Amino acid sequence: MDSSKSNPWSSDLCDFCSDTSSCCLTIFCPCITAGRITEIVSHGATSCCAAGSLYLLLHAFTYLECFFTCQYRAMLRQHYSLEEKPCHDCLVHAFCGKCALCQEYRELEHRGFDMSIGWKNNVERQTRGVVAMAPVVEGGMKR
Repeated sequence: MDSSKSNPWSSDLCDFCSDTSSCCLTIFCPCITAGRITEIVSHGATSCCAAGSLYLLLHAFTYLECFFTCQYRAMLRQHYSLEEKPCHDCLVHAFCGKCALCQEYRELEHRGFDMSIGWKNNVERQTRGVVAMAPVVEGGMKR
């Protein structure tokens, strides 16, 4: 990706303490964080439950969950034209996996997603927000 056309992340890789709730969730249940990120980034094509379960299985039996999660980091970066920083996505997830998950989680929250409600409910919430802002129609002309 051409770095001149890239946007910066809303937070740094090691800013995990700036959002303690997502930090604690990722430390104790990274499969939930990974599942939520995957569901949002895939626009609901992969459910949180399916992605979280796959993450858990990969971690439990192979320790190669980084190859699963780095794909969604790449998709997130591509969608929002984010910098590939500090290095390649798979390396970030291989050596700083939980920090990477926290950064992606914060990025999606920064972009207006409520990570706890999933893709479908976020779309409904955003659609409701648009409908609620319909212009007020005033009465016709008066003489």
